[in-house]
Amino acid sequence: MQNYYDVIIIGAGAAGLMCAIETGKRGQRTLLLDHSAKIAEKIRISGGGRCNFTNLHTKPENFLSQNPDFCRSALSRYQPKDFIALVEKHGIAWHEKKLGQLFCDQSSQQIIDMLLNECNAAGARLQMETTITAIEYANSLYQLKTSGGDYTCQSLAIATGGLSIPKIGATPFGYHVAAQFGLNMIPPRAGLVPLTFQNALLERCKELSGLSVEATVTCGKITFAEGLLFTHRGLSGPSILQISSYWQEGQDIIVNLAPGTNMAEWLKDQKRSNPKQEIPNALAEILPKRLAQSICDEQNCHGRLTECPDRQLMNLAAAVNDWRIRPSGTEGYRTAEVTLGGVDTRELSSKTMEAKNQPGLYFIGEVVDVTGHLGGFNFQWAWASGYAAGQYA
Repeated sequence: MQNYYDVIIIGAGAAGLMCAIETGKRGQRTLLLDHSAKIAEKIRISGGGRCNFTNLHTKPENFLSQNPDFCRSALSRYQPKDFIALVEKHGIAWHEKKLGQLFCDQSSQQIIDMLLNECNAAGARLQMETTITAIEYANSLYQLKTSGGDYTCQSLAIATGGLSIPKIGATPFGYHVAAQFGLNMIPPRAGLVPLTFQNALLERCKELSGLSVEATVTCGKITFAEGLLFTHRGLSGPSILQISSYWQEGQDIIVNLAPGTNMAEWLKDQKRSNPKQEIPNALAEILPKRLAQSICDEQNCHGRLTECPDRQLMNLAAAVNDWRIRPSGTEGYRTAEVTLGGVDTRELSSKTMEAKNQPGLYFIGEVVDVTGHLGGFNFQWAWASGYAAGQYA
């Protein structure tokens, strides 16, 4: 059969490419299909164009899922050191930026070229600009009707990602395949995404747009300590993106804008040692001047320290160390780095990524309900899940 393949993989992103490499290595006749004209766009744009390709500190606790233990098997079998070895095999220079985040010294295109070279070496065939119009299963084979011809395969791997960043081709295709074959879905939503606000709080964010500080951001029992950025829509920056994956509509978040300073004690000390200092100027010793002025305006706290009652100073301190705010929403999939939710992991084997009740059907990467923190973890999940499926598909 001319159009028969042992394995067809739909989606030529990080997980799909890794899976194709591994099935090809095993001698499986492999076809990799993608609807886009450009390959692996999410890799290309990641890390400011330098691809944050993994994180040295990857562990199951860095991932969100309805089944937190599901990712353990794949992550243990393909670790950051394994991908680093592949990167170094291809002579790609890399560096650690911070918190275990690894980036290419030059360009994310190097990672794409590396994966394509590995696919070619493994004999996997790549076909872009191909739209799948129908998938059927009969006689233990999958039959695909596509804009580039009809194909048949024994194993079908879905690596089509989630809904984030639609401008580079994100679609719900993988979710539709899961539904077609009766797999349960965890409702998808935007993750690692800026938070938006309304009314007076939005106006404050607009006035401070472009200003960034190191902060801790808490939602429930989860806290992240990284940069925070004010924008014309609300709040962004790593700490906000991280907490957005945990935040649910109607919840408050707590922001500490000076995590290294007990502002209540500091302001009391300043009042004793420098009573004639203007309050905004005092606050500006800890915070950027524009932010200090904004907080003083919002708290109606002006004049000299000596003129300010201790109770009002404590309110000012709380506005810095314990700023409680309720987002109105997120910027959505347009700017979200990942999609939370997806194919329910209870439907899949954690060892092989194969659907338990549908032989030969595999789901890998972002389409699955496994979502990493910011900082290279989602790529490591793509490599690990693609590798796991590639050993069995």
